Amino acid sequence: MDKPYIKNLILRYLVFSTGLYCLSLGMVLIVASSLGTTPISSLNYVLSLNTPLTLGGATFIFNMVLIIGQLLLAGHHASKKDYIEILLQIPFSVPFSIFIDFNMRLMEGLHILNYVMAVFILMLGCIIQGVGVALEIKPDVAMMSAEGFVKYTSRRFNRSFGSTKVLFDISLVTGAVILSWFMAGRIDGVREGTVIAALITGYIVTFMTTRVFTRSNLRKITSGIIHK
Repeated sequence: MDKPYIKNLILRYLVFSTGLYCLSLGMVLIVASSLGTTPISSLNYVLSLNTPLTLGGATFIFNMVLIIGQLLLAGHHASKKDYIEILLQIPFSVPFSIFIDFNMRLMEGLHILNYVMAVFILMLGCIIQGVGVALEIKPDVAMMSAEGFVKYTSRRFNRSFGSTKVLFDISLVTGAVILSWFMAGRIDGVREGTVIAALITGYIVTFMTTRVFTRSNLRKITSGIIHK
């Protein structure tokens, strides 16, 4: 491999890792808003409230379950590329969980003074989360376990990715409500912010991927860094 290729590959992984951090920060900000959680973190948040697990720890366990689920869904007909794609999610799940707990500690001193402030923090979290997802997608080096699970589920049952993602999110939120009621006798983490995050994050990601983090823009940035 020549040096430019290696540098480009390293930069793509750096962009992906930056996306992971932004995704974790956005998730934590949404939690900190006190208006709910994202659908993907709703079940993990309930577990973190009712067990000794941190949100990062619960997220790591959840990701491992999703990875096992992908291997089962892929079945015996999975290609070598499929197995690499799935197993590559494991090393990235570790820093992602660490990022979550790090950001949770950063937000410990944040006090929501009123509903307007709560909505502002929620919207900021949604934007940063959207940036994180866009930065994950663009380098095309790996995917997180939630997206991977949706991908292999849709492929196994011959459904569209979009409709499977909606069903997946609804299942997580429903599971979080049931688990919260069973463990605490009340509903935690599922509020209007959960619905807002579910509705607008996709639009933010689309805007970021098509208008901000276009391939040409990222190519200019990475090329500039490579030639320094």
